[in-house]
Amino acid sequence: MTGNDAVSRSRSADDYQHVPRPVAAMAKPFPDGFLIERHHHLRAQLLHAVSGVMTIETDDGAWLVPPDRALWIPPQVAHQIRVAGELEMRTVYVRSDASAHLPQECRVLAVTPLLRELVVRATQLPVLYDEAGSEGAVMKLILSEIKSSRSLPLHLPMPRDRRLLKLCRLVTDDLAATHSREHYAARVGISCRSLTRLFQLQTGMGFLHWRQKARLLAALQRLGSGESVTAVGLELGYRSPSAFTAMFRRVLGASPRELLRN
Repeated sequence: MTGNDAVSRSRSADDYQHVPRPVAAMAKPFPDGFLIERHHHLRAQLLHAVSGVMTIETDDGAWLVPPDRALWIPPQVAHQIRVAGELEMRTVYVRSDASAHLPQECRVLAVTPLLRELVVRATQLPVLYDEAGSEGAVMKLILSEIKSSRSLPLHLPMPRDRRLLKLCRLVTDDLAATHSREHYAARVGISCRSLTRLFQLQTGMGFLHWRQKARLLAALQRLGSGESVTAVGLELGYRSPSAFTAMFRRVLGASPRELLRN
């Protein structure tokens, strides 16, 4: 087995950070419920879910990645990944000089059929591919597709203020709770007026909108594990699947079925 063959078969992200090519790609499956502990990479990366759902958490928030979506992560951004459903992950690692004109912050991207096939193809190519030939053209086209991909509203920003962070944890620990803003303000030792002002300033959205989005993103993760729309909607307090779906579409721009559809 040559050194190139060994790297081609590797499922360790570390083996792809220093290869002498601008782009490297890896395919790896993960079981339902798996947690990839907090880490970072030298290269930027495109995390693509062929099947299953990923929730990626950084210091700036959480991003939900359903099937046929991807998360762009700039280099050196520390993150952890939670898996829901049987995940088939495809990762594209991009060297810093090749990612300079790509997004400089995390964002969920729509994956076109072309980008999906290019990423799958990239995982099948030799790590030391021919940059001047058709293999190099595949990698360059991947970068072009990433640059033109549409961003999706599957991000839940996190505030920096320690009191607001505590508040957010209280909410996410019991997403079905219907406590008032005043209740949470008292729990974390902040006035309701300051809560409203700081939350908008640090997250870009009001607290009630944030809580609604947190519920729906958590619901989407459970739906990705195979739970039904009816069961998840009722547990979150919706009186019918249609009411749950309507709120889902209003906040996230698509129905649960549309977001999870392969």
